[in-house]
Amino acid sequence: MIKVRIVTPQGTLFACDNASGVFLPGSYGPFEVLKGHAPIISSLDAGEVRCVLPEGTKAVRIASGFVEVKDDAVTVCAEV
Repeated sequence: MIKVRIVTPQGTLFACDNASGVFLPGSYGPFEVLKGHAPIISSLDAGEVRCVLPEGTKAVRIASGFVEVKDDAVTVCAEV
């Protein structure tokens, strides 16, 4: 499972510890993070961050931001 945190200047917007995948609106094109993904830092454009959870998909709209992927953890720092 993947830990996901979406944080904004106002605080934590979303957090979970059981995502099976995360779709991100990368600045050079959308991409997906799955368990075991290589470490990466990327800029994000406006769009949806979608987390695939056991109970369904959770989508959060962002205006822009950055993402860090490391050790099966996805941290998104975003403007909403």
